[in-house]
Amino acid sequence: MTEFRITRLGQYGDGIAEGPVFAPMTLPGEVVTGTLDGANLRDIKIVTPSEDRVAAPCRHFKSCGGCQMQHAADPLVAAWKTQIVEQALAAQGIHTDIRPIVTSPAQSRRRATFAARRTKKGSMSGFHGRASDTVVEIPDCQLVEPELLAARSIAEELAEIGGSRKATLAVTVTTSRVGLDVQVSGGKPIDGQLRITLAAVCDTRGLARLTWEDEVIAQRAPPVQRFSNADVCPPPGAFMQATAHGEAHLLAAVQEAVQGRKRVIDLFAGCGTFTLPLAKDAEVWAVEGEAAMVEALDKGWRMAQGLKTVTHTARDLYRRPLLPDEFYKYDAVVMDPPRAGAEAQTSEIIRSDTKRVAYVSCNPVTFARDVAQMIAGGFTLDWVQPVDQFRWSSHVELAAQLSR
Repeated sequence: MTEFRITRLGQYGDGIAEGPVFAPMTLPGEVVTGTLDGANLRDIKIVTPSEDRVAAPCRHFKSCGGCQMQHAADPLVAAWKTQIVEQALAAQGIHTDIRPIVTSPAQSRRRATFAARRTKKGSMSGFHGRASDTVVEIPDCQLVEPELLAARSIAEELAEIGGSRKATLAVTVTTSRVGLDVQVSGGKPIDGQLRITLAAVCDTRGLARLTWEDEVIAQRAPPVQRFSNADVCPPPGAFMQATAHGEAHLLAAVQEAVQGRKRVIDLFAGCGTFTLPLAKDAEVWAVEGEAAMVEALDKGWRMAQGLKTVTHTARDLYRRPLLPDEFYKYDAVVMDPPRAGAEAQTSEIIRSDTKRVAYVSCNPVTFARDVAQMIAGGFTLDWVQPVDQFRWSSHVELAAQLSR
């Protein structure tokens, strides 16, 4: 059987040998054998293991698709994710100070989407298997908070009540200050009896809120999230940072970047992750495309104490980016766009008189593209802070400071 030497890790965590040949769950320096299927290696056996290979901390790792990198030592994963950021920037001809990556601890994910399905004997829940639609049960998952893991039984009960044998429910569970916030998609169409039954589950299970597709079935208490001095009740399914640890480090980087600025614009503001903490020291204009998230942000600010003025606008920044004259009188800009980046908005920032930008990104490639545009427009990329809040995955986030 042909041997292959793994030379590097790819963007998604696969080991890559000359060819290229892609070998899942292998590491640089390893010699492996397997069956070649196109460019992919199957039935892999490790002939010479890497010194960076470790025993996976979770017994579900090989079958579950929730993690990609538990077979690698933490320092290797940290170096690889930092390299992803470096390579994205280098592809645009950019070099800067990249700070040591910050990694969220195990069992710290505060939101998870469980796959739940009815079975002949009842129901089951877990995550999808690796490259599969199969549901893998994960009673000892090392990724999510223990409170979330315990919610698997709730997902199973909901599957029995409102699922079908042919479909898999997606049950998204988020921790909040007052209990679990549960949103379900892929279930039976809602009717009177199902609504009554689901409301009873919300009560007996002590959930903060239960949403079926887009309808809030019951809410025992607003599932609030704490942003600085403000308690915010996000709409069902609203974006949140994956871990409190990761959020804190991204926020610290943003605060450093805009320190001393008295008037700040927060673009793609969501429910106020950055807006409300920044409002302790600065007046903030929050701009967000989803009106429901803007409403939640505003209500949280109005109920809080000790915050400066926060104004807000519901506006699609892809179709209607802020124009240069709208930045007048503001000292700094914060932006945290989706994975597509903020190309159109970046063009307008360059044309404005803005001199300081804090850019938070979940996609190093689109971040590097936008930063290259900003550098061409007179900005300097001062530093980048990588943040790994999707532990053991191929995903990496970052915050950065740009100035001119």
